[in-house]
Amino acid sequence: MLHSGKQPKGISYAKYGYLFSIPFIVAFLIFSLYPTIFTAVIGFTDFKGVATTTFHFLKDPFANFVGILNNATFQNSLKNTLIIWIINFIPQIGLALLLTAWFTSRSRKIRGQGAFKVMFYLPNIITAATVAILFSAIFGYPVGPVNDILISLHLTDKPFDFSTDPWAAKLVVAFIQFWMWYGYTTIILISGVLGINPELFESAEIDGATSRQTFFKITLPCMRTILLFTLITSLIGGLNMFDIPKLYIWNGGPANETMTTSVFIYTQAFSGTYMYNRAAAASMIMFLIIAVLSVFVFYMMRDKYESRQKKALRQQKRALRKAEKEATI
Repeated sequence: MLHSGKQPKGISYAKYGYLFSIPFIVAFLIFSLYPTIFTAVIGFTDFKGVATTTFHFLKDPFANFVGILNNATFQNSLKNTLIIWIINFIPQIGLALLLTAWFTSRSRKIRGQGAFKVMFYLPNIITAATVAILFSAIFGYPVGPVNDILISLHLTDKPFDFSTDPWAAKLVVAFIQFWMWYGYTTIILISGVLGINPELFESAEIDGATSRQTFFKITLPCMRTILLFTLITSLIGGLNMFDIPKLYIWNGGPANETMTTSVFIYTQAFSGTYMYNRAAAASMIMFLIIAVLSVFVFYMMRDKYESRQKKALRQQKRALRKAEKEATI
């Protein structure tokens, strides 16, 4: 029997991948891209209020942006946001690395790791409103567990109002953020360690490396990508901090010392004169700040050795092409 030589057509499933991606693309365009573009546009207009349907572009298109940058409340909220994020992130990453080293140590066989991981992660799945109510009771004034402990230990002779002292309120908000997110960070770092080739640890153990040497010489360098992901996502989340600062202490706390940039944007858009244009301008400013800081962090934490290798390879290719051109002349 003669064959025509044509291969039978196989079934192509590629088109189904495109079909299944359509709902995501549509949702992204409607709920992410369009609101972002619209927010950027109204930052250059006089758009105000919920009932307003028309708006006009300003003669000075950057008037809203200049006004926000010169606004003392915005400057203070940006400072508060950075301070609260730094205060909660440093102990958060420190404790997460400590727990990661403990749970992934080859010399320690810790039982019930699954239960520990669940307990660490639990604060992250509790709603922000519940957390705010919980800590309002814990740091309550004049009656609350923290005040009771301070008085019983004779650290103070009268109840302390954490909600009226600027730095105390700021530290409480930072502590709540730390408590809510250290478990998530720990789980991410543990997952990163489990993805490292176990042969590296076995070789270090054979060579007589201690647990500390193994952690600092093998584990941390191999976790560069995970640490970069953790730092950038924490930076983005920290600069967008809204729920706890808004729910724990209303209206920015004492002297606006717990007002973050997200709370400032909310108050601009949904209170007083409903200045959507100024809120949009502030949102775009924060978008640019987050983008610049993320690129800076990514650049600082890049693999410099790999970058040098790529640069050397590019130079070799250029030199080779130049030599080939000269040879043909």
